[in-house]
Amino acid sequence: MSAGQETAPRPLPKPGAPPYTDCWSEEGLLTPDVIATPHGIAFPDEVPLDRDRWGVLWVRRALRRGQGKPVYGTAHTQRQRDVMRRLRCHVCNGPADRDDRGVLWVIEDRRGDWEDWPEGVPTVHPPLCLRCAPRAVRECHYLARTTWVALRVSNPEIVGVYGTVYQLTRGELVPAGRETVRYDDLPALR
Repeated sequence: MSAGQETAPRPLPKPGAPPYTDCWSEEGLLTPDVIATPHGIAFPDEVPLDRDRWGVLWVRRALRRGQGKPVYGTAHTQRQRDVMRRLRCHVCNGPADRDDRGVLWVIEDRRGDWEDWPEGVPTVHPPLCLRCAPRAVRECHYLARTTWVALRVSNPEIVGVYGTVYQLTRGELVPAGRETVRYDDLPALR
């Protein structure tokens, strides 16, 4: 681009269009059964893309964005991981808003649950751009059911993962619920 040229602004997602990170009905789970190994859980036919850089096993989903019907409120794991890692807006996939105070996030207000809130508060919600923040607050199924707050995060870090935890019971892996596990909790990550 030469001096003086401007790039065209990204178009806003159409009203009612699902956020970039939401699943579509044709993006079903492709995850095989989880098996126990001496090193933790695994897929029998595991490939390198099944794990993140911390070694966490992620569910597999078809990549068919825009095919079928939107499944609002169900995050597509690959797109969710990508926008968190690259600090992209989860509604439009453009750059998240950043100013001298930090990156824009809209999260649940958990002041009563966290001693030095908002310092160090984890969230599974990706950041937003300024153009999509009003829409996210208005249309997000989760935010509509809770009290939310907009925050600027000066030094965002990926510190953990939220998902299904398994336990070995009588030689069989059994889902033991969903929880957040920190990346520095190596036994729990396995």
